[in-house]
Amino acid sequence: MLGSTHGTLTTDFRARVVACGEEPYAIVHSMAAAATEGDLDVSGRPLHAPVPDLDRFFRPESVAVIGASDAEGRPNTGITRQLIGWAERVGARLHPVHPSRESVFGRACSPSVADLPEQVDLAVLLVGDPLPVIEELGQAKVKFAVAFASGFAETGEEGAAAQARLAAAVERSGLRLLGPNTNLNAFERFRDDLDGPAIALITQSGHQGRPVYALQELGVRLSHWAPTGNEADLETADFISYFSQRPEVGAIACYVEGLKDGRSFLLAADRAARAGVPVVAVKVGRTEAGARTAASHTGKLTGADQVVDAAMRQFGVIRVDGLDELQDTAALLARARRPVAEGVVVYSISGGTGAHFSDLATGAGLPLPTLSEEKQRELHEWIPGYLNVANPVDNGGHPVGDWRGRKIIDAILADPSVGVLICPITGPFPPMSDRLAQDLADAAETTDKLVCVVWGSPVGTEDAYRTTLLGSSRVATFRTFGNCITAVNAYLDHHRFTASYRSPFDEAPRTPSPSFRKAQALMRPGQQLSEHAAKQLLRAYGIRVPREQLVTSAAASVRAAGLVGYPVVMKASGARLAHKTELGLVKVGLTSASQVRDAYRELTDIARYEGVELDGILVCQMVERGVEMMVGVTQDALFGPTVTVGLGGVLVEVLHDAAVRVPPFGEDQARSMLGELRGRALLEGVRGGPPVDVDALVEVVLRVQRMALELGDDLAELDINPLMVLGRGQGAVALDALAVCR
Repeated sequence: MLGSTHGTLTTDFRARVVACGEEPYAIVHSMAAAATEGDLDVSGRPLHAPVPDLDRFFRPESVAVIGASDAEGRPNTGITRQLIGWAERVGARLHPVHPSRESVFGRACSPSVADLPEQVDLAVLLVGDPLPVIEELGQAKVKFAVAFASGFAETGEEGAAAQARLAAAVERSGLRLLGPNTNLNAFERFRDDLDGPAIALITQSGHQGRPVYALQELGVRLSHWAPTGNEADLETADFISYFSQRPEVGAIACYVEGLKDGRSFLLAADRAARAGVPVVAVKVGRTEAGARTAASHTGKLTGADQVVDAAMRQFGVIRVDGLDELQDTAALLARARRPVAEGVVVYSISGGTGAHFSDLATGAGLPLPTLSEEKQRELHEWIPGYLNVANPVDNGGHPVGDWRGRKIIDAILADPSVGVLICPITGPFPPMSDRLAQDLADAAETTDKLVCVVWGSPVGTEDAYRTTLLGSSRVATFRTFGNCITAVNAYLDHHRFTASYRSPFDEAPRTPSPSFRKAQALMRPGQQLSEHAAKQLLRAYGIRVPREQLVTSAAASVRAAGLVGYPVVMKASGARLAHKTELGLVKVGLTSASQVRDAYRELTDIARYEGVELDGILVCQMVERGVEMMVGVTQDALFGPTVTVGLGGVLVEVLHDAAVRVPPFGEDQARSMLGELRGRALLEGVRGGPPVDVDALVEVVLRVQRMALELGDDLAELDINPLMVLGRGQGAVALDALAVCR
């Protein structure tokens, strides 16, 4: 059902969001019963990305141009002329529509949509207000429409309301809409004389796609351009899903200003990852601050962009910063074959160039293996013995001018540890640079390994660059060190990722666990739970907490301490009590009945003075020292529940060292989160300390993820801090917890 363009769930979901303004997850929850078994996860969200059938959008058999014109000087005239040319190139019949014209550019003109001579696949709306036309298009069974008009969500609240009305009309009509606030990029002229895998381009701002479009002039094929505009209906995710299934598409390049729906984007990225099609994206907004206000540490740690960044990495989307990186990385990924080895060798005619590039490459994480002694001896047959050939390989310059140059290149490429050869040519130095470029191009034709050249000349008109390097379909040519390193890193990362990729959606829970039913009974809608209640929630999901008892008298506290076992910790427990230590509401290391009795009185006195309402005092087991960590859940406006792990205790406030993931994810991603932490060495043991139980920490992260999935947006926040991770094999204990219910 969800594999179709307009499945029942998708259609009803969109209509209810637009018409009623309901929360998306609540809607999906209420509709879960209507879905086929296996289509939805435990929280009622889709598990598979629909793939819209966009063939008739990009290559329609018939097109209607609403508002067509041939009057000179009018904007619609130029657009109509371009659409006529595009229709001829794709073999479509074009029908002008205008209420007061009999013909446009010699073509018979229909006065209205109802008067079209045939059912059309695509309608292009050259009108200021597309809303009145949508219903007519639906009645005429038009499949797709494009709205160029602006003045919608990009203009503020009034425009957003107009866009919501447009989206609702589109939903009722049954057609699919590109726009509004889009442009003519989908109808550009693409070169048809280029071979090889192509780049499919998606942009929310059309002008930002121009650098990628211009790659055609450098011999890189472009197959599609989807300018999504305001995404009232069709969105970036729809086009990623569609392009990832197209056999001619080697890579998808995206310029994204804002995601319409985080879940849809991840499902589309998952589909591309399953197909092995790389998605490269510029996503603006890195400096946007998170919009949430949180009582917990977790909510303060991850801004909106950090969640986007983590979600993209999690599903293999390659995020780059600039349009130059977008074009170079997408071009390499589209055209390069799968690597046969991961080793990178830097080869140059200058020791300084090789050392400089190698420093940058190593710092960026590229693997530069030292060539074997045997390989170095072989290279020294043609390179003077005083030059370094271990990697980087410095030939000293002269060998590239004769037969030795090709021998050196072939010898490097023959090494089984080498998968990528990078040759930085910092400037033209004929005839040396010309011969080197030709040898590299010739060698690239005979190997299944990646050959990259950085042509550093700012001129770019040299024959070695324009003809030899750009004329080769096998050499990846760059103009800067940085772009080359970024692209090669992305190339190796992508193939490493897809080789072991298992979709987390395949393993996502479909049915609630017994823990969920226990947790439901503990939830208090709209309230923050006390520490005692929050720990009960953790217990429901099998997360270990200290031995403890909640007491309401000094005498009971002494009895509880005897049962728990000295030494004990005593803490005030109450709803809306977030940070107890700052108020003096925690007492540690109590070893006698008198200390416990005094602590009870002091804690209750402080609470009374501060006006804090308590449900009691917790008498807790004092847990031996380990490494304090933090694990939590917050709600992201785009992606829903997110899970965060980081250093805990006071370090969470000082270092803000945390990693985030969007459920569902597996054990590999949980371990990857720990690997991202700057303080990860603490888990391995420092200054003679023993390593801690990382397996137990990973298990807690996965159990918290299960809680986030099952409770969905009913759990507004969860903050386990500190989670004391004990020595290897001893587990992890949640010493404190905060939970907020929605």
